[in-house]
Amino acid sequence: MPNLSRRTFLVSAAVVAASAGPLGAAARAATRTPKVLVVGLDGCLLSRIKDADAPNLDALMTAGLTAPSSIYANPLAPTLSGPGWSTIITGVWPDKHNVKDNTFTGARFARYPDFLTRVETAKPQLVTYAVSSWAPITDTVFSSKVDTRVSTPSAEYDTGTASRAVAQLRDGNPDAVFVQLDNIDHAGHSYGAASQQYLDAIHGADAQVGQMVAAVKSRATYADEDWLIMVTADHGHTDPGGHGGSTLQERQTFMIATGPALAPGSVRHDVKMPDIAASALAHLGIALDPAWDLDGRPVQQPAPDDFDALRGQLQARVDETGIPASILGFTHTPPAGWSVDNSAMGGGGVTEWRGWSFTTDEFWTQTQRDQNRECNVRARDVFAVADGDEWSDKSLTGSFDSTLVSPAYPVTGGRTATLAYTTYYRQESPQKGEVLVSYDGAAPVSVRTYTADVPSRTETVTLQVPAGASTVRVRFRYTGGNNWYWVVDGVRITQ
Repeated sequence: MPNLSRRTFLVSAAVVAASAGPLGAAARAATRTPKVLVVGLDGCLLSRIKDADAPNLDALMTAGLTAPSSIYANPLAPTLSGPGWSTIITGVWPDKHNVKDNTFTGARFARYPDFLTRVETAKPQLVTYAVSSWAPITDTVFSSKVDTRVSTPSAEYDTGTASRAVAQLRDGNPDAVFVQLDNIDHAGHSYGAASQQYLDAIHGADAQVGQMVAAVKSRATYADEDWLIMVTADHGHTDPGGHGGSTLQERQTFMIATGPALAPGSVRHDVKMPDIAASALAHLGIALDPAWDLDGRPVQQPAPDDFDALRGQLQARVDETGIPASILGFTHTPPAGWSVDNSAMGGGGVTEWRGWSFTTDEFWTQTQRDQNRECNVRARDVFAVADGDEWSDKSLTGSFDSTLVSPAYPVTGGRTATLAYTTYYRQESPQKGEVLVSYDGAAPVSVRTYTADVPSRTETVTLQVPAGASTVRVRFRYTGGNNWYWVVDGVRITQ
């Protein structure tokens, strides 16, 4: 459909049937040939799948994992199909692949290629196939190294895309398949996400997904194959129709996935768009080279941190008014072993942000849109935030001075250790962020200071552990007033 922006819905749900024999499910999977199917439903909202007549997608959710997620907004990139599909297919966020719109100007696909190209490079004997209704995906995002790339003629649209995918899955011998269906996005643009037409488009796409899954299961070699199937979307839609902006609805995406490592009926909140590519590569037995600089991590290998354990303790809003009352999204109670020192913290202010808080993207970004909170893409699930800007939106006394204190991590004296954490820091003077460490309860020593903007990224700090020391504790101190904010997540010490 010309002149309509598309969103990529990566669908990769793993469909695995029990095979005969005495081996357990995991052992059987280890003896089978791994294969991947990713299905992208452009512009599809997970919430509307649940409202629609979508028995095949419902069955995949029952059989495996459902992971609601969210993406960026400007200035990182608008919620358009070009950036969305590029993120899903390359496994990195827009600040790396550099796709900012649907023209793909300045794309860094040579540095961050699509996951099928990585498959071809690592295991050229594997058969790769990509078909899409939106031609830029197969013309531009996937490289010529992919064995087969098909941009479906516009007259055939999703019908042609689905029929080609079904034929390949049923009659060919592909190892990794990517399929993009576009009609849900078209319905969103024409009628809005709140319309019956949008639900009807989901119903139609659901039937096509069902045909693909049936084609997989009908394969003569299916009992000897280990299929990971993932379904996803490149962005969401507003109720009136459209996307590109910073509302949470436009920023919505998800993963629905089935496979032997994914528990039936499970729900997770730590999954992000780049995980599609990483999960496909890992399933195919391709080691993720750190030099690739991927942002994704395999969904089959969850890595929750201490903060994620707080999800069940999250509360509804108190002073904030822009966040829906139904969303549970903050707590001041730290996880086990952690503490917050508010002895120098000012009084009053907005309750939710009085000192370090633990929150989620869904909650925090709705405090105030378009202040770059949407660009906190590398924090996952529950994270810690010190937000002097939002705290100052209510009468207060004093200034913001709060310290997040880690547990005492074991270390070996006389050796180096590495402190790693995900951070996102927006600066306005006189605000300051400071990372301090103390060994065996001694006085804290500063190891990093923030007085300028830092984009969402993983930081590493090399620590020289004093001889004889056995523990190290990390402190994150944020001072300021009506300034900006600091995010910390995924704190770990390795040695």
